[in-house]
Amino acid sequence: MSKKILVVDDEPRIVEIVKAYLEKDGFKVVTAYNGRAALEAFRRESPDLVILDLMLPEISGWDVCRRICQESDTSVIMLTARDETTDKIVGLELGADDYITKPFDPKELVSRVKAVLRRAQGYKESSGRLNAAGLEIDTEKRRVTRQGQAIELTPLEFDLLKVMAKQPGRVFSRLQLLDKVQSDAYEGYDRTIDSHIKHLRKKIEPDPNRPHYILTVYGVGYKLEGEE
Repeated sequence: MSKKILVVDDEPRIVEIVKAYLEKDGFKVVTAYNGRAALEAFRRESPDLVILDLMLPEISGWDVCRRICQESDTSVIMLTARDETTDKIVGLELGADDYITKPFDPKELVSRVKAVLRRAQGYKESSGRLNAAGLEIDTEKRRVTRQGQAIELTPLEFDLLKVMAKQPGRVFSRLQLLDKVQSDAYEGYDRTIDSHIKHLRKKIEPDPNRPHYILTVYGVGYKLEGEE
């Protein structure tokens, strides 16, 4: 079954180019030309991935991305003419999985789409299990093993790991992680996440000083990198 991609840009020519390249590779493509239509299409079509321009009429790409990531685990690739580092960081903080600036090579965009979908598929829950390069997470029994060896985690550590494992490669800010695990015990102080990540690394990483699973994205937060 072909994957469905929602392409959102207020420039019809760009939409048509991206649509043509994606369809050539076998993807089903849905399009929208403004933020309001994008959200309507997203909720109606339930796409597997969204390619989203930032500078949109009616509702900005920033707000569209934020709402998509609040409502689902759908992957988002930002497509925009703005290439400042701060814009990239904000896009990642909102939940985008990747960021491509205009002008762009349509073939590269298709490759990025495949890569993001491949990472996401590798971490989809199957019978209550998530797998990440030797790290196995049983979401029903709340049990984690690495290469067959059981790892004891606190409830909060398990929830943090589960959140990141569901969206491989996605960068989560500290506030996003705090919100995802719905921890009220820390009064919203996002830096407490750092200490829990530190303890989590000590338990799951072969070498906590050289993390393989949980990587720091400086200035943004953390991501789970599960490829060998």
